[in-house]
Amino acid sequence: MSRPRGRPAGAQGLSRDAILSAALDLLGEDGASLGMRSLAARMGVTPMSLYRHVGDHASLLQALSERVYGEVLEEVDDGADAPARVRALLTRYHDAVGRHPQLTLAIFAEPAALAGTAQRITERLTGLLAAITPEYLLWRDILVDHAHGSGLALCAARGDGAQLDTMRAQYQRALDCMLERLTGLAAGGPG
Repeated sequence: MSRPRGRPAGAQGLSRDAILSAALDLLGEDGASLGMRSLAARMGVTPMSLYRHVGDHASLLQALSERVYGEVLEEVDDGADAPARVRALLTRYHDAVGRHPQLTLAIFAEPAALAGTAQRITERLTGLLAAITPEYLLWRDILVDHAHGSGLALCAARGDGAQLDTMRAQYQRALDCMLERLTGLAAGGPG
């Protein structure tokens, strides 16, 4: 049975927000992949209906990134020093990765999706680290990789609040150690 061309009746109430919510739900399911066809099937519409609202797959991932990672860019106290601002930014990012690990992995697989919020997070972190050390690019990569690895590991502890709290505390301790080392090196100390 072939589906009639055009916009099906069920797509009349389709909205960008509903598409993004359904996409996050689909990503949250074990083993589910986020393709435009699978998302359209989930919503009972044609893939073309999705394209009209969210663009292509990379644009969908960018929109999901904006929704999930947008809060990461909230600024901390302007009076805080650069290491404190780095810590706050990376803590928020780590938490967002932990809440939506499949989105993070999907963005890794789609280079065009790294624009937008993901790029702004990287730029903000780079600027903060440049105020601390001349090796800011090296430290940016180390700190981002650590946030990704530790954040993605949180999905293994889902449903176990105590283990999640322990893993988050371990991330904070490790981040603090790295920032202490970084600021010690920048100050000319042994770190």
